[in-house]
Formats: sequence, structure tokens, C-alpha cells
Amino acid sequence: QVQLVESGGGLVQAGGSLRLSCAPSGRTVSDYVMGWFRQAPGKEREFVATISSSGSTTYYAEFVKGRFTISRGDAKNTVYLQMNSLKPEDTAVYYCAADSRRRVVRPTTPGEYDYWGQGTQVTVSS
Repeated sequence: QVQLVESGGGLVQAGGSLRLSCAPSGRTVSDYVMGWFRQAPGKEREFVATISSSGSTTYYAEFVKGRFTISRGDAKNTVYLQMNSLKPEDTAVYYCAADSRRRVVRPTTPGEYDYWGQGTQVTVSS
């Protein structure tokens, strides 16, 4: 069983930056595809970014390209989301997720991930 714990959320002004972290407990996730999703109040959970197990391949939602960067730590077990040029519309709870089954090359829907963290709140003020 894998538990994922996110950290790094908070309140930031528009144009600012935050770095989210996702660390596992229970087992390593270095061989899993990892992803970040977000969910704003009253909206469905949406895909933000995903990274391969090696860290060599990344894929982003169009609305974060050029602003957010997903990466893995040296041991490939911790996943980060560097968020720059934040906008008020980026306000949401951000979730880390792990895909252990790898049925698709680029998992971009929640159903393709089987482990989730509890989420961390990101609030961007205007």
C-alpha cells in the first residue's frame, strides 16, 4: 500500500511562486508514473502534469505550460511541482497521484491513477 503526502501549499500573491512536494510512505514510488491534479470549489478534478518513472518524460495541461514544472528527486521517490507566475485561477486543492499499472503512456485522467494524497491548498490572491 502506498500513502502519498503533499506539502508546500499556501497563500501567495498573483505572479508569485510555490513549490509543492509529494513524498510516499509504505513503499517506494520510484518505478511509478506520477501526476499532479487540482480541484477548485465546485469543479471537477483536473489534470495538471505527469512525469515518467525515470523522470525523462513530462507532459502538461495546456493552461500550465511554461509556468509549472514537474520533476523527481535524485532517488526518483519524491515528486515536485514548481509553480511560477501564479494566477488567481490557479487557486485549488492540489493532489499528487501515482500510477502503478501504466496502462497508458500519458495518464491524464483521475481513473488512471490508483494512489492519491490528501491534497494541499494553494490560494493565489489578486
